[in-house]
Amino acid sequence: MPRLPTPRRMVQAVQFRRTRTVEDSRMSLTEHLRELRDRLAKALIALTIATVVGFVFEPRIFDILKEPYCALPAKSRAGGGECQLFFFGILDAFMIRLKISMIAGAVVSAPIWLYQLWSFITPGLHRNERRWSLAFVGASLGLFTFGGYLAYLTLSKGLQLLLGFGGDGLVSLLDVNKYLSYVIAMLLVFGLSFELPLLVGMLNLAGMVSTDKLRSWRRPEIFLVFVFAAVVTPSQDPFTMIALGLPMCLLYEVVLIIGWLNDRRKARRDDASPYADLDDDETSPLGLDDLPPSEDLSDDRLLPVERSSIGDPVGTGVGAGGTPSNAAHLDVT
Repeated sequence: MPRLPTPRRMVQAVQFRRTRTVEDSRMSLTEHLRELRDRLAKALIALTIATVVGFVFEPRIFDILKEPYCALPAKSRAGGGECQLFFFGILDAFMIRLKISMIAGAVVSAPIWLYQLWSFITPGLHRNERRWSLAFVGASLGLFTFGGYLAYLTLSKGLQLLLGFGGDGLVSLLDVNKYLSYVIAMLLVFGLSFELPLLVGMLNLAGMVSTDKLRSWRRPEIFLVFVFAAVVTPSQDPFTMIALGLPMCLLYEVVLIIGWLNDRRKARRDDASPYADLDDDETSPLGLDDLPPSEDLSDDRLLPVERSSIGDPVGTGVGAGGTPSNAAHLDVT
């Protein structure tokens, strides 16, 4: 079991994490598994505590999830003026409350288990990779939250459209399990779908696709987005499809603007290079002309071996002027 955190241990952990490098993070398989075990234990403890807290506040959370259904006209719901959902199993009431508590606990404890995951991955990354991955995680959390909030706003309209097909002769008697499954599926579909433009933007930042190529895909992208929205939404009604497709198209346009700025930055950096006028398949010069000229060595600065070999290029033992050279200088090799 991991030791309880104290102020001293927290300060030491922060200082150690700031000074760690990729080379310092090299550990054996046993050490990696031990660290993974400790971080999973911390994440599970946080999830358990948050689930217990969610179990206490479950009635309020359930009222928030039930609000889109309660916003429907009274004639569309069973029970008249009262907003009620029904269950048909003996253990359904307890399991529903436990399910809502666990979902709330996972959301509330997300900063803790995400931090544990980040701390496990970070030592294996370089500084620039940490910066990009941290920005990616922050943007993905923001987009997922925005998508879930938009899905919650559209739940009432989607339910009203679908349940309205029954007319005056049919009244909905919804099972609470099916209703919660529908709500959770809508939140996940909207939240995860809003991550797709972020992935496209990361591909552009990584240099795998250019903005011109993305701009040429605009029309097929709009068509495929609405097809995707029509398939993945649980209700598959036109209103929900439009509510998901339009924001995704707007996010794609934002990605194009960011990619255009990124391509301009790369173009300015490449123009400053001395090899900017070369093609991709053209060999670049070695740049020897740019090196500082070396000083010419005069005869007075030559080493003894070099002076002895002047006038005796073939190694006959006779130096300049016909005098025999030193025998120690003959075997140059």
